[in-house]
Amino acid sequence: MRKTLLLAGLLFALPAAAQQDFSKVEIKAEKVADGLWMLTGAGGNIGVSAGPDGVFLVDDQYAPLSDRIRAAVAAISDKPIRFVLNTHWHGDHVGGNESLGKAGAVLVAHENVRKRMSKDQFIKLFDRTVPASPAAALPLVTFAESLSFHVNGEDVDAVHVPPAHTDGDVIVYFRKANVIHGGDTVFNGMYPVVDLSSGGSVDGMIAAADRVLAAADGSTKIIPGHGPLASKADVKAYRDMLAASRDAVKPLVAAGKTLDEVKAAKPTAALDEKWGKGFIKPDVWVTILYYAYGGKEPATK
Repeated sequence: MRKTLLLAGLLFALPAAAQQDFSKVEIKAEKVADGLWMLTGAGGNIGVSAGPDGVFLVDDQYAPLSDRIRAAVAAISDKPIRFVLNTHWHGDHVGGNESLGKAGAVLVAHENVRKRMSKDQFIKLFDRTVPASPAAALPLVTFAESLSFHVNGEDVDAVHVPPAHTDGDVIVYFRKANVIHGGDTVFNGMYPVVDLSSGGSVDGMIAAADRVLAAADGSTKIIPGHGPLASKADVKAYRDMLAASRDAVKPLVAAGKTLDEVKAAKPTAALDEKWGKGFIKPDVWVTILYYAYGGKEPATK
């Protein structure tokens, strides 16, 4: 179990240079709408708005990939990267901050992102401490509820949601293009990470999915934090999975079952074939749910 947790943790939270081999990572661009692209590589999906006003990025993956990300952006636009908006604080979404900030981009995030990046963070699920970020990587502009950008002919709204993946999540709406970047409130086709140590909440993840669904229509394209480009139907299936998982595990916790007993019961078995093949495996997902709904640590002898 511990090995599985650590391997999963390497993919989203830890200082990447010492933990992963990025030499073969390729940054790929997928056009989402006029003037908008999704970049994939390693870590969280990046949103790119490019036009006459310059380049606006949503997230920036891991630090060792910054040169390749800049190259992928340069293939889209010859304009400078003016803004980077972080959807939350995890290293696979903010790792490029220092490099891009030093190159002139204005770093923007919810106020809790700066707070968490400014201090060492312990993530219990992965039994890891993530060191504080250097000053140059910290967001220069922070906000509490929402912030709007008017760039490249687009109205972009960044809206903080109550604790979901973390306590600093924002959902980003590209209003004219009918595109939503969900950050890590949306994992398409796989079980998500819910970082309880960073204030995350499974109920909050469900509520965040509901917010995305309320804003979307049949034509909306949704950039997830992880996984392929999504539709409203994909997010609906994801939301239903979250609710079904909660409804399967919560009664077992309420009945006083231990974590081992809950895992042995395989409460998510009906969901595992579809959702359990990402980097969060079924046992890890059940562990997250167990602690999210009040499961207790075993007494030490």
